[in-house]
Amino acid sequence: MSWQLTSFLILGAVLIGGFAWYERSRPPSQVVALVAALAALAIAGRIAFAAFPNVKPTTDIVVFAGYALGPAPGFVVGALTGLVSNFWFGQGPWTPWQMVGWGLCGLMGAALALGTRKVSRLTLAAVCGFAAIAYGLLLNFSVMATYGGDLSIQRFLALEARAIPFNLAHAIGNVAFALLAGPAMVRMLVRFRERFEWRTPAVATAVLAVLLLPAIVPGSAHAAGAGRAADWLESMQNSDGGFGASPGDPSGAAITGWAMLGFEAAGRNPLDVARGGTTPVDFLRSHIDEMSSAGDLARTIVALEGAGVDPRSFAGHDLIDEMQGRRAANGSFEGWPGTTAYSVIALRTAGATGGLEKTLSWLGNVQNADGGWGDEPGQPSNADVTASAMQALPDTAAAARGLSYLRKHQHSDGGFALGGSGGVNSQSTGWAAQGMIAVGADPAQIDVGGNSALDYLTAQQASNGHFRYSASSDQTPVWVTSEALVAAAGEALPISPPARKKQTKTKSSKSAHGTSGKGSGSSQSELPLEANGGTGIPPGSNLPPGSSRALPVPGAKGGGESPDSGGGAAGQQTGVLASEPVTATGTAPSPWIPIGIGLAATCIAIAVPWWLGRRYGW
Repeated sequence: MSWQLTSFLILGAVLIGGFAWYERSRPPSQVVALVAALAALAIAGRIAFAAFPNVKPTTDIVVFAGYALGPAPGFVVGALTGLVSNFWFGQGPWTPWQMVGWGLCGLMGAALALGTRKVSRLTLAAVCGFAAIAYGLLLNFSVMATYGGDLSIQRFLALEARAIPFNLAHAIGNVAFALLAGPAMVRMLVRFRERFEWRTPAVATAVLAVLLLPAIVPGSAHAAGAGRAADWLESMQNSDGGFGASPGDPSGAAITGWAMLGFEAAGRNPLDVARGGTTPVDFLRSHIDEMSSAGDLARTIVALEGAGVDPRSFAGHDLIDEMQGRRAANGSFEGWPGTTAYSVIALRTAGATGGLEKTLSWLGNVQNADGGWGDEPGQPSNADVTASAMQALPDTAAAARGLSYLRKHQHSDGGFALGGSGGVNSQSTGWAAQGMIAVGADPAQIDVGGNSALDYLTAQQASNGHFRYSASSDQTPVWVTSEALVAAAGEALPISPPARKKQTKTKSSKSAHGTSGKGSGSSQSELPLEANGGTGIPPGSNLPPGSSRALPVPGAKGGGESPDSGGGAAGQQTGVLASEPVTATGTAPSPWIPIGIGLAATCIAIAVPWWLGRRYGW
């Protein structure tokens, strides 16, 4: 039996023991109702603060519940919070770890009550801060148990080091919440426990309804949708490492580049996304001849930059030099504002800033009077090209006028249309949200009748995680999801390369990996870059009708035809959780040490509160 499996069995034993303890205590109906209300409040707090990573009142509320109601109810409040809140944030192998982690926080609050029933504000805040650190330690260990790999103190410390900012944010948030509202909430809960008086059922029902109301608002957990979308997108990878516009379509360089950008925004390095050992980078390398236009080159450059791969030496090509050679005498690229904007982003990200002043001047001069940009100079403005120009011209008056244009052309459902006569869709909405983010605006706060661009994207996300093109169409879902994912993840261009996971050598890799672990699947001449920022762009979406292109034109965007037509079978689904392999060399660590530690911790976690409960009559 592996130590990973054993750890999950221990988790199951703790959860079963905690719930059985609660049931055997035969709590009165008033306690059951209060446990449900506190769990609902903790869930609502987690969802309401979803935009602030790790800063949530959830842990504090669980600690308060344990302090006021005792260990068994405190454990159940924490466990229910982890389980139910993940129906919004996404269920997975992390759920039982979160249930146990918050359940133990409830026990910690009960232990605090042994010392005093009149705890000071500072003591309560200190315990809540410690609970955050302890919760983080358990969840970091869960990464080792869930994803596999070395079982060593060095690896655990490495995970802890990476998690320091998140654990600190959790602890500081807990201390702040406890200082602000801890004593008052504890006094209220203690009075309920001592009196168990509910004046009227209607009042209790109203309180529960108010507590649950924030939890049923789906727009509060936009970030959770990005992870589900990335999972679905990864399952659509073909056996050649690339992606087609729809499931079953053959792979193409255009959609593969866009998929890479979506993964990068979601925090997954494309070098870690492989099917049969072949990554999207491998696919682009083998299809380098498909990239002929400035739009193709710009998309590929920013996709490679976002993966940490050098576009100056890729498959025997210097993509930066080739792209600079396509700049017109007036500074534009192909005379189109969209392609010019994306080219600016690509060159700036690669550090090739020579000559950009003339290009930026041209882009600013072709801005329309309404503040937007069109597919060609003088054509009506649209959200897609306007957002791309805003990302190329951040912190400028032109970008501010672009934001005003977007505000005026947002639809009542929060979405944006493809041009003046086009329908509202997820791709245009995603690009508009990226433009807002690029200029420092919060797309969640820019709304019409309470509906924001992120609300529109959330409404179009299917149960399996992918984004529909619109409320009435689900065409080219891989392409649509790749574009919408960047905004759903809260990113704009450029996107910094995500950290690599520990990798084995890919099947199509032409050389050994670098010592940093980056550049998997790259040849020796394709050196990985430092994390200097990468981007993702849809250059072909701005080409005027009738032009030679590798991607569809604006009028055809999402129109049912993929840029690569034909048959082909999509690859089988690969789970992201299996992307970090167990090391294949060295002596396997003995599983008995962590198993013994886990069993001992389980016995302590169950036996000590049980004894305390019997001793003090809880």
